[in-house]
Amino acid sequence: MHVQRFGTFLSNMIMPNIPALIGWGLFTALFIDVGWLPNADLATFVGPAIHYLLPILIAATGGQMVHGQRGAVVGAFATMGVIAGSDLLVAEFNAKLAEGEAPLGQIHMFIGAMIMGPLAAYVMKRLDAIWDGKVKPGFEMLVNMFSAGITAFVMSIVGFFILAPIVNNVMEALGNAVETLVDNDLLPLTSIIIEPAKVLFLNNAINHGVLTPLGIQEAAEQGKSVLFLLEANPGPGLGLLMAYTFFGRGIARATAPGAAIIQFFGGIHEVYFPYVLMKPKLIIAMILGGMTGVFVNVSLDVGLRAPAAPGSIFAVYAQTAKGDYLGVTLGVFSAAAVTFAVAALLLRLESGDGEDDDLAGATADMESLKGKRSVASALLGRAPADADREIRSIVFACDAGMGSSAMGASVLRKKIHAAGHGEVTVVNKAIANLTDDYDIVVSHQDLTDRAKLQTPSALHVSVDNFMGSPKYDEIVELIDEVSSGGASGAAPVTGGHAGTSGDVLARSSIVLGGTATSRDAAITEAGQLLVNAGAVDPAYVDAMHERERSVSTAMGNGLAIPHGTNEAKGMIRNTGISFVRYDEPIDWNGKPAEFVLGIAGAGDDHLALLARIAETFTDQEAVARLRAATTADEVLAVLDVVRV
Repeated sequence: MHVQRFGTFLSNMIMPNIPALIGWGLFTALFIDVGWLPNADLATFVGPAIHYLLPILIAATGGQMVHGQRGAVVGAFATMGVIAGSDLLVAEFNAKLAEGEAPLGQIHMFIGAMIMGPLAAYVMKRLDAIWDGKVKPGFEMLVNMFSAGITAFVMSIVGFFILAPIVNNVMEALGNAVETLVDNDLLPLTSIIIEPAKVLFLNNAINHGVLTPLGIQEAAEQGKSVLFLLEANPGPGLGLLMAYTFFGRGIARATAPGAAIIQFFGGIHEVYFPYVLMKPKLIIAMILGGMTGVFVNVSLDVGLRAPAAPGSIFAVYAQTAKGDYLGVTLGVFSAAAVTFAVAALLLRLESGDGEDDDLAGATADMESLKGKRSVASALLGRAPADADREIRSIVFACDAGMGSSAMGASVLRKKIHAAGHGEVTVVNKAIANLTDDYDIVVSHQDLTDRAKLQTPSALHVSVDNFMGSPKYDEIVELIDEVSSGGASGAAPVTGGHAGTSGDVLARSSIVLGGTATSRDAAITEAGQLLVNAGAVDPAYVDAMHERERSVSTAMGNGLAIPHGTNEAKGMIRNTGISFVRYDEPIDWNGKPAEFVLGIAGAGDDHLALLARIAETFTDQEAVARLRAATTADEVLAVLDVVRV
């Protein structure tokens, strides 16, 4: 399980940057001297992109996964130290070569980036935790900026002197190992490891941790690499599924053709994993098919320019090197043919009375290994969450992660904990900061497609009203259904008082007779109160309007909470909330908004108040008190008496 998680972490660093790798592959395929359209000027892009841009992108992604934007910046900068240190070592080595000895080429720091990006971000995260809440008001930005800059500087020195030599030696050792396999015609033997690893979800650690960095290194030097085809070849999966199509039984036979289309053309290899787990002896067919494909590819000296992701035949052809299409095609279909022949033989020789294959059970076993719902479940028509899958983590996702999602999370958290499921965590995040390790993702209906890209394994719930969506009760019912033995018996988790609302909602920021008559004017009115309070720069108000143009901040129950975009957090000086009540409700994208709360969250210190606000606006008596309030103190009193 730890190896699987490690592989998933590596994959989550690489996969968001696949478009950049594809772009680099296109530059290579078209413009280098052996490309389709040789162009010496445009070819100058290839070297810097592979040596600097791509590793830094990967480091930034890894850093963001660990510690958000601060982690991304620190991780990317520190990785430059690893790159520079590696280049210096290569230059020193080449300067000492005897006459006639082959010099080393540049060593591209993909592995270095995958180490340094998360490492530097983790160091930054730990340091931030030390002084969290201890910085005097007004000095937050100064401390944040200089602490990140100094950490980036120190970690780049660590990368230059410590990590660069280690990674250079590792890359050299791995490269020599692959070269030995190729020289001795032993590369096909890697299928003995790769094919079983795939069905056990250990392939990401092998593919993204070793094969992709080595393949990119080789492609940069030779224009292509066969290593990109070791794991991505869709042939073995196609052969297995076609064998089930002709010789399988029951639901396995019925679903195999559809699975073959998804696997071969869509590139989602995991759809065939349950078919192997159902009959483990079929791993023999997968290994022999994989070995055949590698043997053909090596014998014909073919390869890809860049990684093929996902492992679709279309992605494979898109990255195939010039002149290698026939060889790659033979490698794919020879692998499919051998897998088909061996799997068909094993299925035909199988004894039994013709009872159905237990594909559903094998899929459940696979999901247990993976720890997530699989696309194979959809193929079988299984429910999104079945009895053997626990729901432990829920995340509310919105564009900025500071307002609507926090309030929605508060409402649902109380419902879930009141139902006796204190073991279920409910948090909120910006979509850009999501990781694929949540069971359920709740998002505004306009943002669900974006959230799915970040968390494809989760069950997604779309809402249009964060305050009182009926979907919340459905989620609670779903948790009741999948929980073993009903309620967990854990005591409901409650949030502390966490200070008074006056900490972030000043009396001067409460207006009980708003003058705006339109949505945009109300946003400006609420935003100007934040500016007047010194919480934000004036430009933050423009970011509030920009946020509203992308996704509505109407929460339902007469409440709207306009706030800036995620990118505008740098304009926030300190956390602040403004409160405006309107005698005549504002038309807010078709919904009435009687209360408008402007939000600027620099950290997490506004979340406790948002939780109380969320509770308030689900309590009709509390809303009535806010509607009748005549002073700012009365507003603060209503918000302060609510607990979560």
